[in-house]
Amino acid sequence: MKLILAIAALALLAVAAPATAREQIRIVGSSTVFPFATAVAERFGRTTAFKTPVVESTGTGGGFKLFCAGVGEGHPDIANASRAIKESEVKSCAENGVTEITEVKIGYDGIVIANAKNAPALNLTVAQVWQALAKSVPVNGRMAANPYKMWSDIDPSLPAEKIEVFGPPPTSGTRDAFVELVLDKGCAAFAEVEALDADTKKAACQTVREDGAFIEAGENDNLIVQKIEANPRSLGVFGFSFLDQNADKLQGSAIAGVAPTFEAIADGSYPVSRPLFIYVKNTHVGVVPGIADYVAEFVSERAAGEDGYLADKGLIPLPEAERKEVMHRATTMTPMTN
Repeated sequence: MKLILAIAALALLAVAAPATAREQIRIVGSSTVFPFATAVAERFGRTTAFKTPVVESTGTGGGFKLFCAGVGEGHPDIANASRAIKESEVKSCAENGVTEITEVKIGYDGIVIANAKNAPALNLTVAQVWQALAKSVPVNGRMAANPYKMWSDIDPSLPAEKIEVFGPPPTSGTRDAFVELVLDKGCAAFAEVEALDADTKKAACQTVREDGAFIEAGENDNLIVQKIEANPRSLGVFGFSFLDQNADKLQGSAIAGVAPTFEAIADGSYPVSRPLFIYVKNTHVGVVPGIADYVAEFVSERAAGEDGYLADKGLIPLPEAERKEVMHRATTMTPMTN
Protein backbone atom coordinates (compact mmCIF):
# COMPACT_ATOMS: atom_id res chain seq x y z
CA MET A 1 0.00 0.00 0.00
CA LYS A 2 2.83 2.43 0.91
CA LEU A 3 4.47 1.75 -2.44
CA ILE A 4 1.22 2.47 -4.29
CA LEU A 5 0.75 5.74 -2.37
CA ALA A 6 4.33 6.79 -3.10
CA ILE A 7 3.88 6.14 -6.83
CA ALA A 8 0.59 8.08 -6.82
CA ALA A 9 2.25 11.03 -5.06
CA LEU A 10 5.06 11.12 -7.62
CA ALA A 11 2.53 11.02 -10.45
CA LEU A 12 0.61 13.97 -8.97
CA LEU A 13 3.84 15.90 -8.55
CA ALA A 14 4.79 15.27 -12.15
CA VAL A 15 1.41 16.55 -13.36
CA ALA A 16 1.57 19.64 -11.17
CA ALA A 17 5.15 20.60 -12.07
CA PRO A 18 5.42 23.20 -14.85
CA ALA A 19 7.16 22.19 -18.04
CA THR A 20 10.73 23.42 -18.35
CA ALA A 21 11.08 26.00 -21.12
CA ARG A 22 13.51 25.41 -23.96
CA GLU A 23 16.79 27.27 -23.66
CA GLN A 24 17.14 27.73 -27.43
CA ILE A 25 14.91 29.68 -29.76
CA ARG A 26 13.42 27.50 -32.50
CA ILE A 27 12.82 29.07 -35.91
CA VAL A 28 11.22 27.46 -38.98
CA GLY A 29 10.09 28.57 -42.43
CA SER A 30 11.25 30.16 -45.66
CA SER A 31 14.38 28.97 -47.44
CA THR A 32 14.79 32.53 -48.76
CA VAL A 33 14.82 34.05 -45.27
CA PHE A 34 16.91 31.14 -43.92
CA PRO A 35 20.37 32.65 -44.68
CA PHE A 36 19.38 35.98 -43.11
CA ALA A 37 17.87 34.36 -40.01
CA THR A 38 20.94 32.13 -39.71
CA ALA A 39 23.31 35.10 -39.94
CA VAL A 40 21.39 36.88 -37.16
CA ALA A 41 21.28 33.68 -35.08
CA GLU A 42 25.03 33.17 -35.36
CA ARG A 43 25.80 36.78 -34.45
CA PHE A 44 23.28 36.59 -31.60
CA GLY A 45 24.89 33.43 -30.23
CA ARG A 46 28.38 34.94 -30.37
CA THR A 47 27.59 38.31 -28.83
CA THR A 48 25.01 37.54 -26.13
CA ALA A 49 24.66 35.18 -23.19
CA PHE A 50 21.86 33.32 -24.99
CA LYS A 51 22.31 30.09 -26.92
CA THR A 52 22.43 30.24 -30.70
CA PRO A 53 18.88 29.78 -32.07
CA VAL A 54 18.07 26.68 -34.12
CA VAL A 55 16.94 27.68 -37.64
CA GLU A 56 15.25 25.16 -39.96
CA SER A 57 14.47 25.63 -43.65
CA THR A 58 11.00 24.12 -44.07
CA GLY A 59 9.48 26.45 -46.67
CA THR A 60 7.08 29.25 -45.83
CA GLY A 61 3.91 27.14 -45.95
CA GLY A 62 5.49 24.30 -44.00
CA GLY A 63 6.83 26.78 -41.47
CA PHE A 64 3.42 28.31 -40.84
CA LYS A 65 1.94 24.84 -40.43
CA LEU A 66 4.45 24.08 -37.66
CA PHE A 67 4.22 27.56 -36.14
CA CYS A 68 0.42 27.52 -36.00
CA ALA A 69 0.13 24.01 -34.54
CA GLY A 70 0.13 25.26 -30.94
CA VAL A 71 1.91 26.91 -28.03
CA GLY A 72 4.48 25.42 -25.67
CA GLU A 73 8.03 24.18 -25.94
CA GLY A 74 7.12 21.57 -28.54
CA HIS A 75 6.22 24.28 -31.05
CA PRO A 76 8.39 26.84 -32.88
CA ASP A 77 8.78 30.41 -31.60
CA ILE A 78 9.33 32.22 -34.90
CA ALA A 79 8.31 31.60 -38.51
CA ASN A 80 10.35 32.98 -41.41
CA ALA A 81 8.25 33.86 -44.45
CA SER A 82 8.83 35.06 -48.00
CA ARG A 83 5.22 36.25 -48.18
CA ALA A 84 2.68 37.66 -45.75
CA ILE A 85 0.75 35.20 -43.61
CA LYS A 86 -2.59 34.17 -45.14
CA GLU A 87 -5.96 34.65 -43.44
CA SER A 88 -6.42 30.88 -43.43
CA GLU A 89 -3.10 30.51 -41.57
CA VAL A 90 -4.06 33.16 -39.02
CA LYS A 91 -7.30 31.25 -38.47
CA SER A 92 -5.42 27.97 -38.06
CA CYS A 93 -3.11 29.62 -35.52
CA ALA A 94 -6.06 30.98 -33.53
CA GLU A 95 -7.79 27.60 -33.49
CA ASN A 96 -4.67 26.14 -31.87
CA GLY A 97 -4.24 28.89 -29.28
CA VAL A 98 -1.72 31.01 -31.17
CA THR A 99 -3.68 34.23 -30.84
CA GLU A 100 -1.05 36.96 -30.56
CA ILE A 101 1.49 37.19 -33.38
CA THR A 102 3.89 40.01 -34.16
CA GLU A 103 4.61 40.52 -37.85
CA VAL A 104 8.07 41.93 -38.61
CA LYS A 105 8.95 42.99 -42.15
CA ILE A 106 12.72 42.55 -42.41
CA GLY A 107 13.40 43.86 -45.92
CA TYR A 108 12.83 43.13 -49.60
CA ASP A 109 13.98 40.47 -52.02
CA GLY A 110 13.71 39.99 -55.76
CA ILE A 111 12.68 36.74 -57.40
CA VAL A 112 15.14 35.92 -60.14
CA ILE A 113 15.16 33.61 -63.13
CA ALA A 114 18.81 32.71 -63.46
CA ASN A 115 21.07 30.52 -65.55
CA ALA A 116 24.76 29.66 -65.67
CA LYS A 117 27.24 32.42 -66.51
CA ASN A 118 28.48 30.53 -69.55
CA ALA A 119 24.96 30.29 -71.02
CA PRO A 120 23.23 32.99 -73.10
CA ALA A 121 21.91 35.90 -71.03
CA LEU A 122 18.15 36.24 -71.31
CA ASN A 123 15.88 39.27 -71.45
CA LEU A 124 12.37 38.01 -70.76
CA THR A 125 8.92 39.43 -70.18
CA VAL A 126 6.50 38.02 -67.62
CA ALA A 127 4.24 37.07 -70.54
CA GLN A 128 7.02 34.98 -72.12
CA VAL A 129 7.75 33.26 -68.81
CA TRP A 130 4.07 32.38 -68.44
CA GLN A 131 3.99 31.06 -72.01
CA ALA A 132 7.01 28.90 -71.23
CA LEU A 133 5.67 27.41 -68.00
CA ALA A 134 1.87 27.39 -68.11
CA LYS A 135 0.09 24.08 -68.65
CA SER A 136 -2.35 25.66 -71.12
CA VAL A 137 -1.69 28.66 -73.36
CA PRO A 138 -3.46 30.42 -76.24
CA VAL A 139 -2.88 28.67 -79.59
CA ASN A 140 -4.64 30.05 -82.68
CA GLY A 141 -7.10 31.98 -80.52
CA ARG A 142 -7.99 29.09 -78.21
CA MET A 143 -6.58 27.68 -74.97
CA ALA A 144 -4.64 24.48 -75.62
CA ALA A 145 -1.97 22.25 -74.09
CA ASN A 146 1.36 24.10 -74.07
CA PRO A 147 3.14 23.25 -77.35
CA TYR A 148 6.37 25.19 -76.70
CA LYS A 149 9.52 23.08 -76.39
CA MET A 150 12.17 25.74 -77.06
CA TRP A 151 12.43 29.36 -75.89
CA SER A 152 12.67 30.35 -79.57
CA ASP A 153 9.24 28.73 -80.17
CA ILE A 154 7.78 31.54 -78.04
CA ASP A 155 9.79 34.34 -79.63
CA PRO A 156 12.45 33.95 -82.38
CA SER A 157 14.61 36.49 -80.56
CA LEU A 158 15.03 34.06 -77.64
CA PRO A 159 17.66 31.29 -77.71
CA ALA A 160 16.95 28.02 -79.48
CA GLU A 161 17.32 26.21 -76.17
CA LYS A 162 15.07 23.67 -74.48
CA ILE A 163 12.69 25.11 -71.87
CA GLU A 164 13.85 23.60 -68.59
CA VAL A 165 13.24 25.55 -65.39
CA PHE A 166 13.94 24.36 -61.84
CA GLY A 167 11.68 25.97 -59.27
CA PRO A 168 10.21 25.74 -55.78
CA PRO A 169 7.23 23.56 -54.78
CA PRO A 170 3.75 24.88 -53.89
CA THR A 171 4.63 24.96 -50.15
CA SER A 172 7.25 27.63 -50.81
CA GLY A 173 6.64 31.33 -50.33
CA THR A 174 8.89 31.90 -53.34
CA ARG A 175 6.47 29.82 -55.42
CA ASP A 176 3.51 31.88 -54.10
CA ALA A 177 5.29 35.12 -54.98
CA PHE A 178 6.38 33.79 -58.38
CA VAL A 179 2.78 32.93 -59.19
CA GLU A 180 1.53 36.35 -58.05
CA LEU A 181 4.28 38.52 -59.56
CA VAL A 182 5.10 36.59 -62.74
CA LEU A 183 2.50 34.04 -63.79
CA ASP A 184 -0.64 36.01 -62.86
CA LYS A 185 0.74 39.17 -64.47
CA GLY A 186 2.06 37.31 -67.48
CA CYS A 187 -1.21 35.66 -68.38
CA ALA A 188 -3.06 38.98 -68.13
CA ALA A 189 -1.41 40.00 -71.42
CA PHE A 190 -3.56 37.54 -73.37
CA ALA A 191 -7.14 38.30 -74.41
CA GLU A 192 -7.97 34.57 -74.56
CA VAL A 193 -7.22 34.28 -70.83
CA GLU A 194 -9.00 37.49 -69.88
CA ALA A 195 -12.17 36.16 -71.55
CA LEU A 196 -12.35 33.15 -69.20
CA ASP A 197 -14.55 33.03 -66.10
CA ALA A 198 -12.78 33.76 -62.80
CA ASP A 199 -12.12 30.16 -61.70
CA THR A 200 -10.99 28.99 -65.13
CA LYS A 201 -8.78 32.05 -65.51
CA LYS A 202 -7.11 31.42 -62.14
CA ALA A 203 -6.39 27.81 -63.11
CA ALA A 204 -5.03 28.86 -66.50
CA CYS A 205 -2.77 31.50 -65.00
CA GLN A 206 -1.41 29.47 -62.10
CA THR A 207 -1.21 25.84 -63.25
CA VAL A 208 2.29 24.96 -64.42
CA ARG A 209 3.03 22.33 -67.01
CA GLU A 210 3.88 18.77 -65.95
CA ASP A 211 5.83 17.58 -68.98
CA GLY A 212 9.31 18.24 -67.64
CA ALA A 213 9.66 21.88 -68.63
CA PHE A 214 9.16 22.94 -65.01
CA ILE A 215 10.84 20.77 -62.38
CA GLU A 216 10.08 21.16 -58.69
CA ALA A 217 13.43 21.08 -56.90
CA GLY A 218 12.32 21.13 -53.27
CA GLU A 219 12.65 23.79 -50.59
CA ASN A 220 16.44 24.04 -50.79
CA ASP A 221 17.44 26.87 -53.14
CA ASN A 222 21.05 25.66 -53.03
CA LEU A 223 19.86 22.49 -54.77
CA ILE A 224 18.52 24.59 -57.66
CA VAL A 225 21.92 26.28 -57.95
CA GLN A 226 23.55 22.84 -58.14
CA LYS A 227 21.07 21.72 -60.84
CA ILE A 228 21.93 24.76 -62.97
CA GLU A 229 25.66 24.11 -62.55
CA ALA A 230 25.10 20.54 -63.74
CA ASN A 231 22.95 21.68 -66.67
CA PRO A 232 24.10 25.19 -67.74
CA ARG A 233 21.32 25.61 -70.32
CA SER A 234 18.59 25.25 -67.69
CA LEU A 235 17.18 28.06 -65.55
CA GLY A 236 16.23 28.33 -61.89
CA VAL A 237 13.73 30.38 -59.90
CA PHE A 238 14.84 31.59 -56.46
CA GLY A 239 15.42 34.66 -54.30
CA PHE A 240 17.94 37.37 -55.23
CA SER A 241 20.10 36.57 -52.21
CA PHE A 242 21.02 33.18 -53.71
CA LEU A 243 21.99 34.86 -56.99
CA ASP A 244 24.05 37.37 -55.02
CA GLN A 245 25.82 34.59 -53.11
CA ASN A 246 26.54 32.66 -56.33
CA ALA A 247 27.42 35.59 -58.60
CA ASP A 248 30.57 33.79 -59.72
CA LYS A 249 28.48 30.95 -61.17
CA LEU A 250 25.10 32.43 -62.13
CA GLN A 251 23.56 35.36 -63.98
CA GLY A 252 20.05 36.72 -63.53
CA SER A 253 17.77 37.19 -66.51
CA ALA A 254 16.52 40.71 -67.15
CA ILE A 255 12.75 41.13 -66.83
CA ALA A 256 11.29 43.73 -69.18
CA GLY A 257 14.83 44.99 -69.76
CA VAL A 258 15.73 45.42 -66.08
CA ALA A 259 18.40 43.18 -64.57
CA PRO A 260 17.90 41.85 -61.00
CA THR A 261 20.43 43.96 -59.11
CA PHE A 262 20.48 45.19 -55.52
CA GLU A 263 19.88 48.76 -56.71
CA ALA A 264 17.05 47.87 -59.12
CA ILE A 265 15.18 45.93 -56.43
CA ALA A 266 15.73 48.69 -53.86
CA ASP A 267 14.39 51.45 -56.14
CA GLY A 268 11.47 49.35 -57.42
CA SER A 269 12.49 49.32 -61.08
CA TYR A 270 12.95 45.54 -61.13
CA PRO A 271 9.36 44.29 -61.48
CA VAL A 272 9.60 41.00 -59.58
CA SER A 273 10.25 41.93 -55.95
CA ARG A 274 8.54 41.16 -52.64
CA PRO A 275 8.78 41.85 -48.89
CA LEU A 276 10.20 39.28 -46.46
CA PHE A 277 8.95 38.68 -42.91
CA ILE A 278 9.45 36.96 -39.61
CA TYR A 279 6.47 36.15 -37.36
CA VAL A 280 6.87 35.92 -33.59
CA LYS A 281 4.66 33.89 -31.22
CA ASN A 282 4.09 36.45 -28.46
CA THR A 283 3.08 33.90 -25.82
CA HIS A 284 6.61 32.43 -26.03
CA VAL A 285 8.29 35.80 -25.40
CA GLY A 286 9.68 35.83 -21.87
CA VAL A 287 9.27 32.06 -21.60
CA VAL A 288 11.85 30.86 -24.11
CA PRO A 289 14.94 32.96 -23.31
CA GLY A 290 16.12 35.60 -25.74
CA ILE A 291 13.27 35.91 -28.25
CA ALA A 292 12.82 39.66 -27.81
CA ASP A 293 16.60 40.18 -27.93
CA TYR A 294 16.91 38.11 -31.12
CA VAL A 295 14.18 40.10 -32.85
CA ALA A 296 15.78 43.37 -31.71
CA GLU A 297 19.06 42.24 -33.29
CA PHE A 298 17.26 41.34 -36.53
CA VAL A 299 15.80 44.84 -36.97
CA SER A 300 18.84 46.72 -35.66
CA GLU A 301 20.80 49.18 -37.79
CA ARG A 302 23.87 46.91 -37.70
CA ALA A 303 21.86 43.99 -39.12
CA ALA A 304 19.04 45.35 -41.29
CA GLY A 305 20.27 48.87 -41.96
CA GLU A 306 21.57 50.16 -45.28
CA ASP A 307 25.14 49.17 -44.39
CA GLY A 308 24.18 46.21 -42.19
CA TYR A 309 25.58 42.72 -42.39
CA LEU A 310 22.34 41.37 -43.91
CA ALA A 311 22.73 43.67 -46.91
CA ASP A 312 26.07 41.95 -47.52
CA LYS A 313 24.10 38.70 -47.82
CA GLY A 314 21.65 40.13 -50.36
CA LEU A 315 18.77 41.47 -48.23
CA ILE A 316 17.41 44.72 -49.64
CA PRO A 317 16.96 47.06 -46.64
CA LEU A 318 13.68 48.81 -45.89
CA PRO A 319 13.58 52.57 -46.44
CA GLU A 320 14.72 54.32 -43.26
CA ALA A 321 11.28 55.64 -42.23
CA GLU A 322 9.65 52.23 -42.73
CA ARG A 323 12.44 50.46 -40.87
CA LYS A 324 11.95 52.71 -37.85
CA GLU A 325 8.22 51.90 -37.81
CA VAL A 326 9.00 48.19 -38.07
CA MET A 327 11.61 48.48 -35.31
CA HIS A 328 9.04 50.05 -33.00
CA ARG A 329 6.47 47.28 -33.62
CA ALA A 330 9.15 44.61 -33.27
CA THR A 331 10.69 45.87 -30.05
CA THR A 332 7.28 46.46 -28.42
CA MET A 333 5.97 43.11 -29.74
CA THR A 334 2.84 44.79 -31.10
CA PRO A 335 0.53 41.95 -32.26
CA MET A 336 -1.17 41.87 -35.62
CA THR A 337 -4.75 43.07 -35.80
CA ASN A 338 -7.23 40.95 -37.72
